[in-house]
Amino acid sequence: MRIAICADDTQKNEILSKGINEDIEIIWLNNLRDNINADVCFDLLFTETDVGKNNFISYTAVFANAVIIYASELPSNYIRINAWNGFLKREFIEIAAANENVKEQAVSILNTLGWKFIYAPDVPGMIAARVISMIINEAYFALGDKISTKEQIDIAMKLGTNYPYGPFEWSKKIGLQKIFALLKKLNEKEKRYDIAPLLREEAMQGSEIHPFEI
Repeated sequence: MRIAICADDTQKNEILSKGINEDIEIIWLNNLRDNINADVCFDLLFTETDVGKNNFISYTAVFANAVIIYASELPSNYIRINAWNGFLKREFIEIAAANENVKEQAVSILNTLGWKFIYAPDVPGMIAARVISMIINEAYFALGDKISTKEQIDIAMKLGTNYPYGPFEWSKKIGLQKIFALLKKLNEKEKRYDIAPLLREEAMQGSEIHPFEI
Protein backbone atom coordinates (compact mmCIF):
# COMPACT_ATOMS: atom_id res chain seq x y z
CA MET A 1 0.00 0.00 0.00
CA ARG A 2 1.23 3.49 -0.90
CA ILE A 3 0.12 6.30 1.39
CA ALA A 4 0.55 9.99 0.64
CA ILE A 5 0.69 12.11 3.79
CA CYS A 6 0.55 15.89 3.99
CA ALA A 7 1.82 16.75 7.46
CA ASP A 8 3.94 19.16 9.43
CA ASP A 9 6.93 18.01 11.48
CA THR A 10 4.92 17.49 14.69
CA GLN A 11 2.30 15.36 12.96
CA LYS A 12 4.97 13.40 11.13
CA ASN A 13 6.71 12.54 14.39
CA GLU A 14 3.43 11.48 15.98
CA ILE A 15 2.65 9.19 13.05
CA LEU A 16 6.11 7.64 13.13
CA SER A 17 5.75 7.04 16.87
CA LYS A 18 2.77 4.77 16.14
CA GLY A 19 4.93 2.53 13.95
CA ILE A 20 4.55 1.76 10.25
CA ASN A 21 4.45 -1.76 8.81
CA GLU A 22 7.37 -2.57 6.51
CA ASP A 23 5.11 -3.36 3.55
CA ILE A 24 3.65 0.16 3.55
CA GLU A 25 5.28 2.92 1.50
CA ILE A 26 4.82 6.45 2.76
CA ILE A 27 5.19 9.50 0.55
CA TRP A 28 5.56 12.68 2.60
CA LEU A 29 4.09 15.78 0.97
CA ASN A 30 4.47 19.46 1.77
CA ASN A 31 2.41 20.75 -1.13
CA LEU A 32 -1.29 19.97 -0.95
CA ARG A 33 -1.51 19.98 -4.72
CA ASP A 34 1.23 17.48 -5.40
CA ASN A 35 -0.10 14.82 -7.79
CA ILE A 36 1.15 11.51 -6.40
CA ASN A 37 0.14 7.98 -7.32
CA ALA A 38 -1.02 6.56 -3.98
CA ASP A 39 -3.80 4.35 -2.63
CA VAL A 40 -4.88 6.73 0.11
CA CYS A 41 -4.07 10.24 1.32
CA PHE A 42 -3.81 11.65 4.83
CA ASP A 43 -4.38 15.40 4.50
CA LEU A 44 -3.32 16.49 7.97
CA LEU A 45 -2.70 20.05 6.76
CA PHE A 46 -6.38 20.33 5.89
CA THR A 47 -8.10 23.60 6.75
CA GLU A 48 -11.87 23.96 7.06
CA THR A 49 -11.65 27.41 5.50
CA ASP A 50 -10.60 26.11 2.10
CA VAL A 51 -12.55 22.89 1.51
CA GLY A 52 -12.81 23.22 -2.27
CA LYS A 53 -9.07 23.70 -2.84
CA ASN A 54 -8.14 20.74 -0.62
CA ASN A 55 -10.08 18.21 -2.65
CA PHE A 56 -8.05 15.07 -3.36
CA ILE A 57 -10.65 13.58 -5.67
CA SER A 58 -8.10 11.28 -7.32
CA TYR A 59 -7.72 9.19 -4.14
CA THR A 60 -10.10 6.43 -3.12
CA ALA A 61 -10.12 7.68 0.44
CA VAL A 62 -8.78 10.80 2.12
CA PHE A 63 -8.31 11.14 5.88
CA ALA A 64 -8.62 14.87 6.55
CA ASN A 65 -7.77 16.72 9.74
CA ALA A 66 -11.30 18.14 9.77
CA VAL A 67 -12.00 18.41 13.48
CA ILE A 68 -14.56 21.22 13.35
CA ILE A 69 -16.87 20.66 10.37
CA TYR A 70 -19.29 17.81 9.59
CA ALA A 71 -18.46 14.97 7.20
CA SER A 72 -21.44 16.02 5.08
CA GLU A 73 -19.61 19.29 4.33
CA LEU A 74 -16.69 17.37 2.80
CA PRO A 75 -16.30 15.46 -0.48
CA SER A 76 -17.82 11.98 -0.29
CA ASN A 77 -14.42 10.23 -0.28
CA TYR A 78 -13.26 12.06 2.87
CA ILE A 79 -12.96 10.67 6.39
CA ARG A 80 -12.57 13.04 9.31
CA ILE A 81 -9.64 12.33 11.62
CA ASN A 82 -8.60 14.17 14.76
CA ALA A 83 -4.98 15.06 13.98
CA TRP A 84 -4.66 18.09 16.22
CA ASN A 85 -1.25 18.19 17.88
CA GLY A 86 -1.00 15.55 20.59
CA PHE A 87 -3.95 13.43 19.45
CA LEU A 88 -2.36 11.21 16.80
CA LYS A 89 0.00 9.63 19.30
CA ARG A 90 -2.85 8.50 21.55
CA GLU A 91 -3.61 4.77 21.68
CA PHE A 92 -6.86 5.26 19.76
CA ILE A 93 -7.42 7.79 17.01
CA GLU A 94 -10.86 9.24 16.31
CA ILE A 95 -12.46 9.16 12.88
CA ALA A 96 -15.88 10.06 11.52
CA ALA A 97 -17.47 9.68 8.09
CA ALA A 98 -20.86 10.01 6.44
CA ASN A 99 -20.41 7.57 3.53
CA GLU A 100 -20.80 3.88 4.46
CA ASN A 101 -18.53 2.68 1.65
CA VAL A 102 -15.81 5.07 2.74
CA LYS A 103 -16.25 3.84 6.33
CA GLU A 104 -15.46 0.30 5.16
CA GLN A 105 -12.40 1.53 3.30
CA ALA A 106 -11.25 3.41 6.40
CA VAL A 107 -11.49 0.27 8.52
CA SER A 108 -9.45 -1.70 5.99
CA ILE A 109 -6.77 1.00 5.72
CA LEU A 110 -6.38 1.52 9.46
CA ASN A 111 -6.29 -2.22 10.10
CA THR A 112 -3.53 -2.52 7.50
CA LEU A 113 -1.64 0.24 9.29
CA GLY A 114 -2.18 -1.54 12.58
CA TRP A 115 -3.67 1.59 14.18
CA LYS A 116 -6.38 1.37 16.81
CA PHE A 117 -9.32 3.66 16.18
CA ILE A 118 -12.86 4.47 17.19
CA TYR A 119 -15.72 5.90 15.18
CA ALA A 120 -16.71 9.15 16.84
CA PRO A 121 -20.02 10.97 16.36
CA ASP A 122 -20.00 13.15 13.27
CA VAL A 123 -20.19 16.37 15.27
CA PRO A 124 -17.80 19.31 15.68
CA GLY A 125 -14.88 18.24 17.86
CA MET A 126 -15.85 14.56 17.75
CA ILE A 127 -15.09 13.38 21.33
CA ALA A 128 -11.64 14.24 22.69
CA ALA A 129 -11.24 17.66 21.08
CA ARG A 130 -14.69 18.71 22.30
CA VAL A 131 -13.91 17.64 25.88
CA ILE A 132 -10.45 19.22 25.92
CA SER A 133 -11.82 22.46 24.47
CA MET A 134 -14.45 22.65 27.21
CA ILE A 135 -11.79 22.07 29.89
CA ILE A 136 -9.67 24.85 28.39
CA ASN A 137 -12.69 27.13 28.25
CA GLU A 138 -13.52 26.53 31.92
CA ALA A 139 -9.88 27.18 32.83
CA TYR A 140 -10.11 30.56 31.08
CA PHE A 141 -13.29 31.37 33.02
CA ALA A 142 -11.37 30.58 36.24
CA LEU A 143 -8.43 32.70 35.09
CA GLY A 144 -10.76 35.58 34.26
CA ASP A 145 -12.27 35.34 37.74
CA LYS A 146 -8.72 35.54 39.16
CA ILE A 147 -9.09 32.19 40.92
CA SER A 148 -5.50 31.29 40.12
CA THR A 149 -2.70 31.68 37.57
CA LYS A 150 -2.22 29.70 34.37
CA GLU A 151 0.74 27.86 35.83
CA GLN A 152 -1.10 26.91 39.03
CA ILE A 153 -4.20 25.77 37.16
CA ASP A 154 -2.06 23.58 34.90
CA ILE A 155 -0.31 22.03 37.90
CA ALA A 156 -3.61 21.44 39.72
CA MET A 157 -5.15 19.69 36.71
CA LYS A 158 -2.15 17.45 36.16
CA LEU A 159 -1.84 16.46 39.81
CA GLY A 160 -5.58 16.17 40.42
CA THR A 161 -6.62 14.33 37.25
CA ASN A 162 -3.35 12.81 36.02
CA TYR A 163 -3.77 14.60 32.69
CA PRO A 164 -0.60 14.70 30.56
CA TYR A 165 -1.05 18.47 30.11
CA GLY A 166 -2.79 21.27 31.92
CA PRO A 167 -5.51 23.22 30.06
CA PHE A 168 -3.24 26.12 29.14
CA GLU A 169 -0.48 23.74 28.05
CA TRP A 170 -3.07 22.01 25.87
CA SER A 171 -4.21 25.30 24.36
CA LYS A 172 -0.64 26.21 23.46
CA LYS A 173 0.06 22.77 22.00
CA ILE A 174 -3.13 22.65 19.91
CA GLY A 175 -3.37 26.34 19.09
CA LEU A 176 -5.79 28.66 20.85
CA GLN A 177 -7.33 29.80 17.55
CA LYS A 178 -8.39 26.20 16.85
CA ILE A 179 -9.93 25.90 20.31
CA PHE A 180 -11.75 29.18 19.79
CA ALA A 181 -13.03 28.10 16.36
CA LEU A 182 -14.39 24.82 17.73
CA LEU A 183 -16.10 26.47 20.69
CA LYS A 184 -17.62 29.09 18.37
CA LYS A 185 -19.02 26.33 16.14
CA LEU A 186 -20.43 24.43 19.13
CA ASN A 187 -21.88 27.59 20.64
CA GLU A 188 -24.00 28.17 17.54
CA LYS A 189 -26.36 25.43 18.78
CA GLU A 190 -25.65 25.07 22.50
CA LYS A 191 -25.37 27.87 25.05
CA ARG A 192 -23.25 25.71 27.37
CA TYR A 193 -20.39 26.36 24.97
CA ASP A 194 -20.37 30.10 25.66
CA ILE A 195 -16.77 31.23 25.21
CA ALA A 196 -14.84 32.65 28.15
CA PRO A 197 -14.21 36.37 27.45
CA LEU A 198 -10.50 36.03 28.20
CA LEU A 199 -10.14 33.08 25.82
CA ARG A 200 -11.89 35.06 23.08
CA GLU A 201 -9.66 38.06 23.75
CA GLU A 202 -6.42 36.05 23.60
CA ALA A 203 -7.52 34.13 20.50
CA MET A 204 -8.37 37.31 18.63
CA GLN A 205 -5.00 38.80 19.47
CA GLY A 206 -3.41 36.19 17.18
CA SER A 207 -1.66 37.64 14.17
CA GLU A 208 -3.18 35.25 11.64
CA ILE A 209 -6.81 34.53 12.52
CA HIS A 210 -8.97 33.49 9.59
CA PRO A 211 -12.54 34.87 9.37
CA PHE A 212 -13.82 31.30 9.89
CA GLU A 213 -12.35 31.43 13.37
CA ILE A 214 -13.86 34.77 14.33
